[in-house]
Parts: sequence; structure tokens; C-alpha cells
Amino acid sequence: MPRQARKKSYTNYFHVIVRGVGKQVLFETQKDYKYYISLMKEYAADTGVVINAFCLMENHVHMLVRDEDGELALFMKKMGISYASYYNTKYDRTGHLFQDRYLSESVESESYLFNVFRYILNNPSTAGICSAARYPWNSYGMYGNKKAFVDTAIFETRFGNWERYAAFIREKNDDCCMEYTSKKKDENWIRDKIRDILGVESGTAILTYESARRNDAIRKLKDSGLSIRQIARMTGVGRSIVARA
Repeated sequence: MPRQARKKSYTNYFHVIVRGVGKQVLFETQKDYKYYISLMKEYAADTGVVINAFCLMENHVHMLVRDEDGELALFMKKMGISYASYYNTKYDRTGHLFQDRYLSESVESESYLFNVFRYILNNPSTAGICSAARYPWNSYGMYGNKKAFVDTAIFETRFGNWERYAAFIREKNDDCCMEYTSKKKDENWIRDKIRDILGVESGTAILTYESARRNDAIRKLKDSGLSIRQIARMTGVGRSIVARA
């Protein structure tokens, strides 16, 4: 089956994830983390892809990037080949290092852009490791640093000083963001869950409900563990309505 073309972004912003094959550990030592970051800096300059935020976890990497020239695929290819060669040589390993192609999600609104930015930096906190501010392998400390290769200008326009920025990162995310799961499997799982909870064949059925019944149905879905984003995507109800229900 041919690969599906990646979705384009009207804003040129993308949330990108790459993971080790079979959850293979990607970073064994501090030198490994530093080398991957050095590759990001090098290939961002080579391709024109702008890094807005990143977080390197043990077996996967999150990035928020701006790709105005359509060079994201080339950037990720260079990253993958160079780091896999380094890692396999260093650890006397053969075969693929990364799982499939990288995942990418277009970011089409300012609110979601800020949400993704915070979500990426907070990965260590979400994983129970430490706060974003204490984690050494994310771009948290590069905020406002004109000498850093990470561009935080759009966020500086909103937050300005460090205190407001730090306070924003400490807040809870308004919505879940993309994770490394199969979209097809994920949507089937969500569809089945909605069917079991509400007894409907399609989540869009709640669009015909009057507001009180609709909100009650949404609350049941949220209580079951579905995120605002998942509910909105599978029911057609706006995120703001889902959030307030």
C-alpha cells in the first residue's frame, strides 16, 4: 500500500515525533543527547527548518518546528541517517534505529500552537521524571536566548518576561496532543468506546441531541478518559463546547 501524503499546514508549524524501533532506547549517555541536539542545530541551518521547541526522552523525541520551504522531510531524513549511523557504530548495533517514518501533525491555530509548545516541554513532568524547568534535554532554558538555535520569538511576543513564560509552562494543558500511536487503531478504539458508553453507532449522533443531553453525553465520555481533542474529532462538537460541558 502506498504511503499517504503528509498533510500540509497553512501556518507552516508542525508537531513532530520520532521513536526508537520497538521502543528502542535512543540515548544512553549525556554525549548521545548532546550529539542529537547538535544535529538538530546543524540540519536546521542546512535546510531552513526552524526549531521552536524540543524534548529528548529516552526512547523518543518531540519537536515543534516551522517549515516554510517544505524541507521537513529532508531535515528528518538527515537527522535519522546521521544519528542512526552514530548510534549503531558506537554501540556495535545493526539495523533500523527509528520506528517507521516520523509522525507529524500540522498545527493550524494559535491556541493549539501554544498548547503543543507547552506539551512538548512538559514531557518529563508528564512522565514523572522532573519538571520542565529541571530537565536538561529540552529547550525550556533556551527561551528568549538570541544566541540559541531555537526560535521562541512568537512566544516571547505573548509572554515577554521569563516569569510569565514559566507560569504558562506550569499550567495544565487545555488538550491532549499527538502521541506515538497508530491513528487507525486509535480512532477505532475511540469509536468503540463511544459506542459502548452512549449506545450509538457514531459519535456524531450527539449533534442531534438538545444541549443538556449533549453535555451529559460529553461528560460521560470525558469521565471515561477520552480527551477533549478525541471527543471533538469523533463527534463533530466544537472543542470549546466539549471543554465547557
